[in-house]
Amino acid sequence: MELSVVDHGLAALAALAAGAVNAVAGGGTLITFPTLMALGLPAVTSNITNTVALCPGYFGGTFAQRDDLTRQRRRLPPIVAAAAVGGLIGSILLVLSPEELFRSLVPFLLLGACALLAMGDRIRAALPPRPPWSEGETALVSPPSVIVAVFAIGIYAGYFGAGMGIMALAVLSLCLDDSMVRINVLKQLVAFIANLVAATYFLSSGKLVWSLVLVMAPASLIGGFVGGRLVRHMRPRLLRSVVVTIGVVVAVNFWLR
Repeated sequence: MELSVVDHGLAALAALAAGAVNAVAGGGTLITFPTLMALGLPAVTSNITNTVALCPGYFGGTFAQRDDLTRQRRRLPPIVAAAAVGGLIGSILLVLSPEELFRSLVPFLLLGACALLAMGDRIRAALPPRPPWSEGETALVSPPSVIVAVFAIGIYAGYFGAGMGIMALAVLSLCLDDSMVRINVLKQLVAFIANLVAATYFLSSGKLVWSLVLVMAPASLIGGFVGGRLVRHMRPRLLRSVVVTIGVVVAVNFWLR
């Protein structure tokens, strides 16, 4: 299909916004995926292109908060491995999914992601109180429950991914005794690794729209870096409300087609 300069510009703007939203509140896929669908791409192609294009944004958000990872190095290897294996399995499932099956699942995936985002504050409120960690303290342990959960989240990230940030934040907060700031960057790392592995697998899928990736990837990188820098100063609730509204509208539109 032919895509115009305007189409590419809209995709780049969506990726810029998604990169920032992913770093601050999560749910950036609910911006870019509907945009690619609106440009006329098939559902599976939209999702694959979206995953590859947003991967740099996850890197930007993680890099911007890298200082909060430095004292967690000993806990990272099993978490990174679980996210990577899960992301690979999810990406394989997506490539093998018939277009009709994936399209039929999209409204449910979108609404599920919207529900997670909408309940983000309630999920946080239900979590155990976070201890007042000092900058000099070091967290080392990755319980088995975290590894299993991250593996499952990685599968979802490779297959669709919208709302996975809230899933990861909730699971990590329940299972790890650490500050919310450091757990948030750990969530960013899980998202980046799972999406990086999925994106690498998708490169040979034959379902990528490369011209869109070339404009969306740098835009998502910039958005992720900016969002990562601003995460301590922005209002995630407002951003989530906008993203949830978009997701619900898109899901309803799928059902009405």
